[in-house]
Order: sequence, then structure tokens, then C-alpha cells
Amino acid sequence: MDKTTTPLKPKHEKKQYRSVWLMLLFGAISLSAYLLLFMNEELVTDIYTKGNWYAIYPIVTALFFSFIHGAFASHLISSLGLEEKK
Repeated sequence: MDKTTTPLKPKHEKKQYRSVWLMLLFGAISLSAYLLLFMNEELVTDIYTKGNWYAIYPIVTALFFSFIHGAFASHLISSLGLEEKK
């Protein structure tokens, strides 16, 4: 290897670096979603309590928050270097 090229990063460093960025992305999405939800609390309450087909909104909202939180937590654990045993 000559002096002008740089060695490639090991695979685990690339994965950890990617996990940090994804953790930050999902954390920002989560924070933004909670801010939007609580800043529009009255509108959300009015729409979500109408009944009938509007009952799908709380379900979709819960699934959205669950997915975002799960992705954030997963990437947080990966960025800390905690992985399952193989």
C-alpha cells in the first residue's frame, strides 16, 4: 500500500458510524413528531374523538410512534456497540 491511499475502515466501524447517524435521524423525527402532537393538542383531541372512521387515526399514530421509537432505540444500542452474541 502506498502512502497516498488510506486504509479502509473495518466493517464494524462503518456500521457503528451509520448507526450513530440513523440514531440522530430517528431521534430528530421522534422529537419533531412529539412537538407537533403536543403543539396541536386541541386539534388532535377534536379529530381523534369524533368516532366512526376517525378511530383509525389514534391507531396509525400509535404505530408511527412505536416504529420511530423502536428504530431510535435499536440504533442507539447499536451505536453503543452492544450486539447480540452469535
